[in-house]
Amino acid sequence: MTMQPILSLKGVSKSYTGKSGSVSEVLGGVDLEVAEGEFVAILGFSGAGKTTLISAVAGLLEPDAGEILLRGKPIDGPDRDRGLVFQSYSLFPWLTVEANVALAVDAVHKDRSKAERAALVRQKIELVGLDHARERKPAQLSGGMRQRVAVARALAMEPQILLLDEPLSALDALTRAKLQDEIERIRKEEKRTIILVTNDVDEALLLADRVAVLTPAPAARIGRTFDIAIPRPREREAMNDDVAFQRLRKEIVGYLGGLNVAASGEEQSTIALPNVTPLDLAPPPHAYRDAARSAVESRYLEFYKLRKAYPTPKGELTVVKDFNLLMDRGEFISLIGHSGCGKSTVLTMAAGLNPISGGGIVLDNREIDIAGPDKAVVFQAPSLMPWLTARQNVALGVERVYPHAARAERRAIVDYYLDRVGLGDAKEKLAAEMSNGMRQRVGIARAFALSPRLLLLDEPFGMLDSLTRWDLQDVLVEVWNRTKVTAIMVTHDVDEAILLADRVVMMTNGPNATIGKVLKVDLPRPRDRKALLEDPKFYQYRQEVLHFLAEYDHGPAARAA
Repeated sequence: MTMQPILSLKGVSKSYTGKSGSVSEVLGGVDLEVAEGEFVAILGFSGAGKTTLISAVAGLLEPDAGEILLRGKPIDGPDRDRGLVFQSYSLFPWLTVEANVALAVDAVHKDRSKAERAALVRQKIELVGLDHARERKPAQLSGGMRQRVAVARALAMEPQILLLDEPLSALDALTRAKLQDEIERIRKEEKRTIILVTNDVDEALLLADRVAVLTPAPAARIGRTFDIAIPRPREREAMNDDVAFQRLRKEIVGYLGGLNVAASGEEQSTIALPNVTPLDLAPPPHAYRDAARSAVESRYLEFYKLRKAYPTPKGELTVVKDFNLLMDRGEFISLIGHSGCGKSTVLTMAAGLNPISGGGIVLDNREIDIAGPDKAVVFQAPSLMPWLTARQNVALGVERVYPHAARAERRAIVDYYLDRVGLGDAKEKLAAEMSNGMRQRVGIARAFALSPRLLLLDEPFGMLDSLTRWDLQDVLVEVWNRTKVTAIMVTHDVDEAILLADRVVMMTNGPNATIGKVLKVDLPRPRDRKALLEDPKFYQYRQEVLHFLAEYDHGPAARAA
């Protein structure tokens, strides 16, 4: 760079000492320069130190070594020249949108008149598209709207640099897309220097001028930077067809995959799965058992005119209507659609957890009416017993469906699946001491260990960063390849839907949601993420799903975002 950068990080290091005296080196010498008006995305794995780095730039913590320079001068604590937006929006619940933003303005712009401050508040609220909600309180806002308030508040400080610490990661895909568009508009209109911490490769490619990748913990540093020479404006669907986007995306994903493999160094399991059959806890009627029975392969799972309605003060609200789907044994289906389209409602009815209002669901020639271990469910939030170890959590279900097996066989089943999900060294670790990613691995191991007729996955990776999600998608693919259990997965993630499924079932917006389109994924198995990124069919499928979602990007869900 010929001009002096607005921000320089030179050898920034940070360590933390635990209660036991052990030292964790989080940042191990980060070097980065940011030009004025540049948009830089910092991409990294969970626990790589992204938040530690952005907090150091914001002046909220002091590095152990190195220096952070703003226009050539060392920073000294937090200041109005750096506006920060966190992942969790910290708003005052008793104040309106306007009052929350005004609080920041009054604190940092004391030299301005009351009228000037009020005009500034209004301008920033309008900029993030919340003029219609100025008098609402946070409790009356959606998650996306609350995050817009946080962005408006940071912008109202008129900082030289806007720091965004994963501000969109807790939001659903539709709301996230809308806020990405908002951030792009702010970049264009405000011409402000922006640093975005993210774990989403597509988000980085859509918004940034440059992507800096943090290496995995411990002692994270900037491994590589990638220049994004894709012309603006960047449109999601058009970018999907852009050869430069595909090449750059493949390069970044490949680099991250290499870092992940080097960091994990996973070993193969040596435990064999015992040849025992689980107990059928919901056997069919005697008449059925007495009849000659052939194994059901086609029409193994059938949704017939499925309907779900809830009573409301204004009358009955039909969430899902006329949902019809046939699945073969061993088929994997992804269910995708915008928030509120009834995906999870369909899944919970298939699990027997939610009463059916009309129609029916038949699994292996039996109508589903109650929950049971023949239908294993993995939810978005891992529901483990926190006081039990990983092994004990999985063993709870195994002991119920394999009571006739020897203790050693049951233990082997538990160990086999924990090894398969990469927890061979953490079997005795308490669930309470695990990261979200580790807990979700236990949940996946528990589900497969039940040997269910049907595996139901309700956004199991939705709470995880995209890099941990890739890891667990690979785990899921690997274990599913061995079991070929019939599976339905609800997801917001287009790549995930295509990677995992034989068919992608797309749902229309609610209420009265139904199947809008079914896409057959004709890609060879076993599937590998790197190989997929080189297959032109993958981008064609991606475009079909993106186009469908764009068509249904309207209505109440869009307004509330």
